[in-house]
Amino acid sequence: MIEWTQKELLEHSAIKDTAYAVFLYTPLCGTCKLAERMLDIIMTMQPTMPLYKSNINFLPQVSQDWQIQSIPCVVIAEVGKDKKMIYRMQAVDELYRQLLPLTKKRPYIVK
Repeated sequence: MIEWTQKELLEHSAIKDTAYAVFLYTPLCGTCKLAERMLDIIMTMQPTMPLYKSNINFLPQVSQDWQIQSIPCVVIAEVGKDKKMIYRMQAVDELYRQLLPLTKKRPYIVK
């Protein structure tokens, strides 16, 4: 997963015709590390999935604007829909099913 800064994340969230997901975490969070391993498995299965990550400690504006309640959090932004927040990552297959529609939505930006 590519790491996005707050600036990059805000730029991509302003583009209304892209679908992507971003994993919000903190480096010292054990649950975040487990969730990241799950997402790494998903990225191995779907390497073109528009899935990114950002350290919430460096996202004060995003955290407030998106009203992030806890971490880890996966935010799914789809064209024409409100952002979906996933706070519970119980199993890889469950998370995979929720993220899979992103691989069918184009265009998306990769940096």
